[in-house]
Amino acid sequence: MFGKLPRIGLLRLASGFFVLLSLVACNSGSKSLQTGGSPGIIIGAGSTFVYPVMTRWISRFQSNHPGVQINYQSIGSGGGIQQLKKGLVDFGASDAALDDQQLKGMPPLVQIAESAGPVCITYNLPELKQALKLSGPTLARIYLGKITTWQDPAIQKDNPGVRISSQNIVVAHRSDGSGTTSIFTSYLAKISPEWAKQVGQAIAVNWPTGLGGKGSEGVTGVVKQTPGGIGYVELAYASENKLPVASIANRAGTWVQPTAAGATAAINAFADDLGKDVRLPIVDPPASATNAYPISGLTFLLIPKQGKDANKSDTVKQFVQYIVTQGQDEAEALFYAKLPNRLEQQGQNLLAQIGAKGPPAQTQPDAAP
Repeated sequence: MFGKLPRIGLLRLASGFFVLLSLVACNSGSKSLQTGGSPGIIIGAGSTFVYPVMTRWISRFQSNHPGVQINYQSIGSGGGIQQLKKGLVDFGASDAALDDQQLKGMPPLVQIAESAGPVCITYNLPELKQALKLSGPTLARIYLGKITTWQDPAIQKDNPGVRISSQNIVVAHRSDGSGTTSIFTSYLAKISPEWAKQVGQAIAVNWPTGLGGKGSEGVTGVVKQTPGGIGYVELAYASENKLPVASIANRAGTWVQPTAAGATAAINAFADDLGKDVRLPIVDPPASATNAYPISGLTFLLIPKQGKDANKSDTVKQFVQYIVTQGQDEAEALFYAKLPNRLEQQGQNLLAQIGAKGPPAQTQPDAAP
């Protein structure tokens, strides 16, 4: 349905789905960095949402910058934020931007939008030969534990005339702190007052029901191994694992499949607000965005304004510059939404703060003119 992704090498440690990417450049004919010394090894950590495209970005950047080595640990947004807070990494990646209160506990940093994409609802119903349809309220009631079988009247209403298995629903969710969870729960809280009151929105919540999986890999594994399973993952993970994805009804009443184009439509629907504060969620866009996929989110790079090593900071700055410019074409090829020009310019404006003296924390992202 989505094409075949390149194989992604994963090093899984015994403690769980911990991923260490270590790609070393080998193109000796490429232009080297002008840093005044060896930039050393750059360490990043965080979002599993961005892992597939981060793999590609690192590979491309290193091939053009001999001597640069970038390791990215795909441990979830919450883990990346904590690693950055402790000064253990050179940059973090999160699908949930830090608010003003959270920034007070962090080193001075900038948050730069680097890609966007859909959060898919995937499921294990082999006998279903067409895409499952789920309205927002139905999805919220499934994750609240109020809908427990696939033949529930609400699911039948979303899928008229479609024969669906009578088996029980097995909900899968993230067990770790996750920006993907933040996007998903932001959507559920917006469309379901009951969810907003009972569970709320965060990178980690008290799930009313279901089985936990560590990382997007863990949720994917639970769904693949569990007949009747349902979970939320990034489009790249669903595609790589050949899992079907549900169509979700947006405010316009359109049943929308998760695509990069649908995420772009969601970004465009909030363009004016994002120009003022890029941290705002882009879930459940207004009815005027007829083709927007409603469970979409931006993902962010969190970069200290003052790194411990000037050479490393300069390398990180150049890497991020590549990501928000030429790297956007790579993102689009892997089912991520390409950033609009306004957000690209906003990211470049924020990059100017790296290495510059500034206030204790970034409380409001710079808006593009």
